[in-house]
Amino acid sequence: MPRSTFSRRLFLGSSTAAVGLSLPLVNQLQAAEVAPIGAISTDVLVCGGGPAGMAAAVMAARQGVKTLLLERYGRLGGMAVHARVGPLMGSSDSPFVREVLKRIGGPRCNPELLDLQYASLVEEAGGEILLHSWVFDVVKEGNSVHGVRFLSKEGIFTVEAKVIIDATGDGDVACAAGAQFEKGRASDGLLQPMSIMFTVAGVDWDNALFCGSEEEATRIKIGDLTWEQVVHNAQKAGMLPANVGVIRTYRGHRPGCVVVNATQVNQVDGTKVADLTKAELEGRRQALQVLEVLRQFAPGYKDASIAAMPAVIGVRETRRFLGEYYLTRDDLLAGRKHPDAVVKSANFVIDIHNPAGPGQAEGFAQRVKPYDIPYRCLVPKTIDNLLLAGRCISGSHDAHASYRVQQIAMAIGAAAGTAAAVAVQCGSTPRQVDVRKVQSILWPQT
Repeated sequence: MPRSTFSRRLFLGSSTAAVGLSLPLVNQLQAAEVAPIGAISTDVLVCGGGPAGMAAAVMAARQGVKTLLLERYGRLGGMAVHARVGPLMGSSDSPFVREVLKRIGGPRCNPELLDLQYASLVEEAGGEILLHSWVFDVVKEGNSVHGVRFLSKEGIFTVEAKVIIDATGDGDVACAAGAQFEKGRASDGLLQPMSIMFTVAGVDWDNALFCGSEEEATRIKIGDLTWEQVVHNAQKAGMLPANVGVIRTYRGHRPGCVVVNATQVNQVDGTKVADLTKAELEGRRQALQVLEVLRQFAPGYKDASIAAMPAVIGVRETRRFLGEYYLTRDDLLAGRKHPDAVVKSANFVIDIHNPAGPGQAEGFAQRVKPYDIPYRCLVPKTIDNLLLAGRCISGSHDAHASYRVQQIAMAIGAAAGTAAAVAVQCGSTPRQVDVRKVQSILWPQT
């Protein structure tokens, strides 16, 4: 059989559902010669190597099932590594997350080391890792997903699995499988803005301004003005764009370094290439403007310089898939508990960065009561053999604004990996899993 015929038959099949690809491009890929890498099979396939994907792979592998983690970039770590988003925010009652934080040095971890720390956790558990592999399409029979097709430098290859976990952030696997999803807020569909977070060095920590939120900016005084007023004056003077209304600064992982969260690119969609391109360029230009404001007006920053810019922009929100349960703001404000909880006491403010302008969409970040995330949020309504992990789980725009952060995403991933392993061991689909068994593994002392 000629190589090109063999390759198309083995790796492509019908790929018109490929994630984010237009039909002409799909046709070009189908017509191309593809190196016959050979199909790979595993028990649990985890797509995405951020905190949710790492946790899923570790917990699945620890249960003794064959586990493979695939990541599109050359490093694990997700937004903390590639977009330099830090510190790792949020909290929950997760023994696994506590273990990881102890291992990596806490929420203010070193992003230059985090990828190898995550990789070590996966490999020590017995999991395997494959990098530089982009989700392209799925292998599906009826409503059941049995494999994922990946783009790579070698061509397109297929990984077949008994259970697949989508920890891609954007839900690329679930989207290719045809799972139902929502985007943005209910009123107009706008998504939370993207941001370039960057690190500056040369800061005098002893005298430096540190501001973690809009609320703090109204209290911190610089002379007769609040930090909020200083930033607004910089806007009026043309030093900052109108949608950059707050400059947040956090201590970095070493003295003299500060992580800056201020840039904001509105009305863009992280699943669209043109929007991502616009956001990357605009966000980096804003970063230079923010640095100049810090140098001129913020105590301790006069000698600051950029120490690190991210490889990619930070994306807060894209697809949210409809699962067997839909988490809402009411759940969070009530601190609602669930009998099938797989994340307990999740806690982070409802942090909706304004989709249409500066600051918070509602003027402030609303506090929540520690809440549960039920297993049903991880199970997409109409697709079998697939679990969701991280920010793409089932929930509303405003609930997502709380559970999207990295420590909570990690706890969700740990639950997904555990459930996937239990499904494999019991010969069931994830939808049929006995959640009590999953809970006994996640909280072995309870």
